[in-house]
Amino acid sequence: MRAIVVLGVALVALSAGCSSSDDAAVPSATTASEDPGAAGPFFGACGSVTDEEVRSAFAVPAFTAITRNSLGCEWEVGGFTGPSVSFSWYRGSPIERERAGSELIGRPAENIEIDGHDGFAAATDNYLCEVGVQYGKDFMHWSVTYGDQPPTASPCDVAEQLATLSAELAQ
Repeated sequence: MRAIVVLGVALVALSAGCSSSDDAAVPSATTASEDPGAAGPFFGACGSVTDEEVRSAFAVPAFTAITRNSLGCEWEVGGFTGPSVSFSWYRGSPIERERAGSELIGRPAENIEIDGHDGFAAATDNYLCEVGVQYGKDFMHWSVTYGDQPPTASPCDVAEQLATLSAELAQ
């Protein structure tokens, strides 16, 4: 099954990378916020969201591990199978690839809008939700999972709240 998912994601990635060379030659009179080919805003480390804001939205007393690196941030409670929240910011990467990958592994995506930007939310039961929000040719991604613990809040509510906060703090 994993090979099928990997193959499906690879096919989506290959098809997303194909475009006409004429696309780059067409000048645009739109601004960066209107141009789907323009770079998005600067989100800052961890989507400019503080550890306390994540803890409060996630409704947990404390994190056992917090990881920050050039790819994003992850807040964990209780290790690999426990609850966690992660933020990633993708520059020049198509959001549709992320959405298709979610759908391929059984998380149907629904269209959402956050702070005037289109995106998606994809959930599994009431234990996991991921939210991606498009900014030109970039997108931000929040993922919330309660792992093997009973949820203390709706994972999609948490992910959308954190995505909204990041959108408001974007520069």
